[in-house]
Parts: sequence; structure tokens; C-alpha cells
Amino acid sequence: MNDNFPKTFPPQKQNVQPGIEEKMNPKPIYKDETILGSNRLKGKVAVITGGDSGIGRAVSVAFAREGAKVAIIYLNEHDDANKTKEEIEKMNGECLLIPGDIGDPAFCTSAISQVINRFKAINILVNNAAEQHVCNSLEEITNEQFDRTFRTNIYGPFYLTREALKHLKKGDCIINTTSITAYKGNKKLIDYSMSKGALVSFTRSLALNLVGRGIRVNAVAPGPVWSPLIPASDTPEAVSQFGGQNPSGRAGQPVELAESYVFLASDGASYITGETIHVNGGEIANS
Repeated sequence: MNDNFPKTFPPQKQNVQPGIEEKMNPKPIYKDETILGSNRLKGKVAVITGGDSGIGRAVSVAFAREGAKVAIIYLNEHDDANKTKEEIEKMNGECLLIPGDIGDPAFCTSAISQVINRFKAINILVNNAAEQHVCNSLEEITNEQFDRTFRTNIYGPFYLTREALKHLKKGDCIINTTSITAYKGNKKLIDYSMSKGALVSFTRSLALNLVGRGIRVNAVAPGPVWSPLIPASDTPEAVSQFGGQNPSGRAGQPVELAESYVFLASDGASYITGETIHVNGGEIANS
């Protein structure tokens, strides 16, 4: 357990979803310079939604370190996306940036086409992009918010996966980012928790559907992680205490999630499908 990571945060607020990493204080930790790449993903092409920041940035950098070519799909956080691209290119990796809204099926079709045009293949799809809105009661959740949450968190993964399956083949894989809220619930994140629960069911059902084709489908369920979603969705006071109730006494950092995705994407996980890795600092999540 790393005792050097922050246990509290300065109060802060961002008013636009999904949040900007460069505006956060402190910045999330997304890479570990002590980990040396070993070509576990050499020659693979990975598509990562929300890959510009937070967990997605950590995964993008880790995949590139392991030899993968990376296509990052993100909404409109261009500065964050370009920083991630620069990090990848420092390692002599290749990175394609594709901005747009994954809640739009036409965009998802276009995005997958752009990846194929650039890299000629797709081997790994990481459905990571998400949005959440803190509400004190069900009555506060508007139709617009409910629709927006599900469009990003469920419709997007469905649209992208359906399109990517035209190109995935035996030995390839899909990794979904769900959440501990899918297992434990969260009284202030009702629609978000619902969407993440749906993503767990999507993972399990799709894994059964695709096992005969040799395509693996798994998920990672983070606990509290310091990412742009946090100051973009909660009050400054709540942000300052974020993760403090975790058994580990702190929120996780994106870098602490990245290796789970690398493992699930690698040949080391060749006999794992329909499963979820819980990375949550010790919270008990009944699966």
C-alpha cells in the first residue's frame, strides 16, 4: 500500500462534465516510472474511451508502454488529450485522438472507421468513458440527466462494441470500466450506479455470447479514484474528503488501476472472461 499518495484534497469545483485534469489540485498520478514495459501488448491496437484523463489516461500510457498502438476517444477535453498523446509519443508510441460524443451512434461508427483507416485493426476495446451527477434524491434526477448518464455510460459502450465487433477476432478482448457502486450502491449516485450495474450485466452476457468466437469480455470495478469526474460532480467540501472513508484511508490514484487493464488485455488473461477485477482499496463488494 503506497503511503505517499494524498489522503485529502483542497476543496475545488469544476462546473462542466466530465472535468479537466489539468485544473485539478493535486494532479492525478497516472504513471509509474519504475515499471518497465515488457511488450505484453506489442503489435496490438487499443481503443480507449475517456483515454484523455483519469483512469483512461493511466491505461492509455500503460498500454503504450507495453507496445500497443492507442486510439483515444474523448468528448472535448483537447488539452488533456494532447498531453496524453505527448506522453505516448515520448515512448515512441503511436496515438490517434478522436473527439466526439459516444452517445451518438453515428459518431461511434465514424470513430471505429477512423481507427481502422489509421491502424488497420482493433484488438482491444476499453469502454471507460463515464459521467456522473450527484443528487440528494430521486426527484432531483431530471429526464435529461438520466438520459445523458445512460447515453454515456451504457449506450456508448453498446454502440462502440457493436461496431468494433466487425473487426475483433479470436484472441482479442473488450474491457469495461464499471464501479463499486454497481455492487454496493450509492445514495447520491442513483442513476450512475444503475448504469454501472447495467455495464456489469453487459459484460457477463456478452462474454457468454462471444466465448465461442474466442473474444474475451471482462471489467474493472474501481472504488474511489482521484479523477476529473470528482471535482466535476461533487461539492468542494465533499471533494476535500473524497476517499477518506475507504478502508485504506484514501482515494486511489489512476496509476493503481492501470495494471489491471494491462493484465486483462494480455495473453496472461487468456482463460478469463465474464469476470470483474475489483480495485477499491479494501471495500467489500459482493459479486
